[in-house]
Amino acid sequence: MSTTVETPDADERCAYCASRIFDHDPICVRDCEDDCGSPEYFCHYACLAAYIDENRLTTGNACAWHPDEGGGC
Repeated sequence: MSTTVETPDADERCAYCASRIFDHDPICVRDCEDDCGSPEYFCHYACLAAYIDENRLTTGNACAWHPDEGGGC
């Protein structure tokens, strides 16, 4: 599987708040578990975190850690 990396347009908007991403500290996110679809751009980590929370993107995607049992995922 390969993905082409391209610089977004200067007027690219944040997927969460619609601010221009290059007015901030932009982040590009691509879901490569699903055929590496189109990237989503966020103007900074706060918008990415809010987007993840509001869309419940972590539900069912994490292992359970039990410190008394040792080990990890």
